[in-house]
Amino acid sequence: MLGDEAPPVETPVVMIARQGSRRLVAALNSAALKAGLRPGMPASKAQAILPGLIVEDLKPEEDAKALEDLAFWFLRIYAPIVAPDTLDGLVLDTTGADHLHGNERLMLTGMINRLHALGFTARAAIAESWGAAHALARFGREAVTILPEGGVREALAPLPLAALRLDAHLVNELKVLGFRRIGELAAAPRAPITLRFGPEVGRRLDQAHGILSEPIEPVRVAELVTVRRFFPEPIGAAETIAKYTRKLVSDLCLDLEKRGLGARRVDLVFHRVDSGVQAIRAGTSKPARDSKQLSRLLTDRIETIDPGFGIEKMTLTATHAEPLLAGQTRSVLLDEAGGDIGEAVDII
Repeated sequence: MLGDEAPPVETPVVMIARQGSRRLVAALNSAALKAGLRPGMPASKAQAILPGLIVEDLKPEEDAKALEDLAFWFLRIYAPIVAPDTLDGLVLDTTGADHLHGNERLMLTGMINRLHALGFTARAAIAESWGAAHALARFGREAVTILPEGGVREALAPLPLAALRLDAHLVNELKVLGFRRIGELAAAPRAPITLRFGPEVGRRLDQAHGILSEPIEPVRVAELVTVRRFFPEPIGAAETIAKYTRKLVSDLCLDLEKRGLGARRVDLVFHRVDSGVQAIRAGTSKPARDSKQLSRLLTDRIETIDPGFGIEKMTLTATHAEPLLAGQTRSVLLDEAGGDIGEAVDII
């Protein structure tokens, strides 16, 4: 990001990538699009069309690092499971976290407004699958899309094949056969397509429609206070999950105490044997490291977790922590006059 040095939004700007000896337009802003430039166009042609065009070299390593930093920022604010999605997006599993931001629509508009304040143009979608959310955020008609449960197939049908995250050459080959929209491809017999193109087309269709699971591996940063527990034999009973939750909270509170910190937000992430990932997020009104308080906030919501065929790892992270002095940890029950009601309002 160039910050104050960035050119005005009405100034055409393109990013150039090398493909062998060729220099091609890899990305461009809306002003460049309006001027007739397109991704994949030779840089020399773009400069001939628009003399004085601002041309910058693409720096994929720096872009990837910036996207990872943005994912970490979203992790701290919005959801316990966040990861980069291709080169230009983020994917979040917001299950159980949207209520912390009012509702799903308020959460999405809040995300977009925050990004706009940073100088980004953004779109967002909520759907039952990663593939569907990816497709609607990039190819849907609205800047904010919230898909109702059971509406994936109908919503994806009119979208172009590129929305399936297929390679460009595969999309072109499918177009030669007459396929233009996801609905057309989904309605076609699967066997001939798999025989000709391999399993990728069917895999992407099934992922988008929620038939095939696609776990999100959440971004994590070393500076966060984190504790983990692995299980030689997968666990699944609610009582067992609650027992190990309390153990993890106790370990986390010890680490927080060593650092003089208290948790404002904690994320308990469950890694299932089928590679699925689920999470519980809890927040407090002020920094806390009382193990009973944090345990209660988490164990009260264990019934929302589906262990599937079993949980093989649990990770507890203080996603947001602040300094906490020893004198701040006393119980509200000991302060009868003007008692601190922080713990009471933390129930979520």
